[in-house]
Amino acid sequence: MTHIPYARQDINQEDIDILTEALKSDYLTQGPFVEIFEKTISDYCGSKFSLSFNSATSALHSACLALGVSEGDYVWTSAITFVASANCAIYCGAKVDFIDIDSVSNNLSISNLREKLVNAEKKKCLPKVLVIVHFAGQPCDLEAIYKLSQEYHFKIIEDASHAIGAIYKSSHIGSCNFSDITVFSFHPVKIITTGEGGMITTNQEDLFKRLSLIRSHGINKNKNEIHSHPPEEIWNYEQTHLGFNFRMTDFQAALGVSQMKRLDEFLKKRHKIAEIYYEQLIDMPLFLPYKANDSYSAFHLYVIKLNFKKTKKTQKNIYEAMKNLGIQVNLHYIPVYRHPYYKDLGFKRGHCPEAENYFLQAMSLPMYNGLNEDMQMKVIESLRNSFL
Repeated sequence: MTHIPYARQDINQEDIDILTEALKSDYLTQGPFVEIFEKTISDYCGSKFSLSFNSATSALHSACLALGVSEGDYVWTSAITFVASANCAIYCGAKVDFIDIDSVSNNLSISNLREKLVNAEKKKCLPKVLVIVHFAGQPCDLEAIYKLSQEYHFKIIEDASHAIGAIYKSSHIGSCNFSDITVFSFHPVKIITTGEGGMITTNQEDLFKRLSLIRSHGINKNKNEIHSHPPEEIWNYEQTHLGFNFRMTDFQAALGVSQMKRLDEFLKKRHKIAEIYYEQLIDMPLFLPYKANDSYSAFHLYVIKLNFKKTKKTQKNIYEAMKNLGIQVNLHYIPVYRHPYYKDLGFKRGHCPEAENYFLQAMSLPMYNGLNEDMQMKVIESLRNSFL
């Protein structure tokens, strides 16, 4: 039986060659490829600063710390996301709450966000930070969210783990035109990969400096900024803050540099795959992914939703049928607050009704650069047969 995964990395000979070059160099931890990769991301996204991390989870944690999130603060995020979008606030001792999603875009609902902000202001528990998620690569309505941030005085982190290469109103996600910080992920199932890895972009120099300290043990090596010490003592670095070892290795960055050369090619391929899905699935009892007129999706995922008015099949029926036919579909995601850890924090089923509906309808079809047309038609044929 043919096995088709839902996602897979795309590694070519150029990637292997640059990795070999990095491994043969004098640098395995921090070296020249780290700076090249960071500059490549800033140049592509249009941000002033970029800083690489060993994972997007580390980057999200560091972003919260850099924005001053601490015990007693509130951080809000979308109910439909990977748990890291919420855990980053818990790491800092903050309290988390969830915004329901829009039933069409699957991104956080602007109307629900506005309603929660009005109520939170009355209760004096407004969020310090909002972590927005560009779900599946489709940008959120950044301008609307930014206007609310100005009115209610919260900071914005874009969790763009799905969205490198995506465009919102003529600017690449990561430009931080409407946010304080953007976070990217380079896990193997993402659009480009460094094995594991993440990146932060920002336009604020103070945040960049804080993030640099957080990423590397809180240690400062800038001779011009080192405190005064007795002249007979050697001080070529000093720890000024409590930080972590969240650094990306040089060979991971080398792979990132090589992968970035093909990012636009990868995105074109994903759009071609998406268009075939749109054409071939239109007559099935499904809701197909939303496409906004003012944005360009990165199509990290292609998420279908069952239309229960047109089928008696359940999500589990289709999921298991596809698996039995050798097609690895997936579910992105279980509402975060439904996980046992968050249940123990007091969250109950039904906290976000649209997220609950989504949870029972959604399924991610295979979407990756190596998915050729024959394989994709096999996916489509299998899906059609699953409804019989």
